Amino acid sequence: MNRRQLLATGSSILGIALLAGNRFSLPARAAESQSFPVMKTDAEWRKLLTPAQYTILRQQGTEYPGSNPLDHEFRPGRYDCVGCAQHLYLSDTKFDSGTGWPSFYAPIAHAVGVSVDNSAFMTRNEVHCANCGGHLGHVFDDGPKPTGLRYCMNGTVLSFHPTAA
Repeated sequence: MNRRQLLATGSSILGIALLAGNRFSLPARAAESQSFPVMKTDAEWRKLLTPAQYTILRQQGTEYPGSNPLDHEFRPGRYDCVGCAQHLYLSDTKFDSGTGWPSFYAPIAHAVGVSVDNSAFMTRNEVHCANCGGHLGHVFDDGPKPTGLRYCMNGTVLSFHPTAA
């Protein structure tokens, strides 16, 4: 391997590492500058949440696709925020997007907020809990009818509550 190939390979590896780092643990975002009904100190959030939940909910992290069993959960029920128990989504709006993350075409009214996320070298619409401001995932305009939206959520920050039979 000559110097040029070594430099190109090293640059590629560094670029991939930076992108992966940005994807799985990101800096503060717009939703954190807002006030929400549920506000806690960083120490209180860390005590309440598991390390994975804290990384996603409070630091805008992302779980690996296909890593959460809620992606394959299709029983009737409700999905809530693990940070504050806000009711977020009903199972009748859930669909299999094939992305590896639990996906919904609509949230419960007034349950989530959306803010612009310019991280990871792209612009996306971040979805956060309207009650505590916690990062839940992103919303895209490639979902099914009736909304045409795909709320792509991190299952780690959702708690599922099945409907009693």
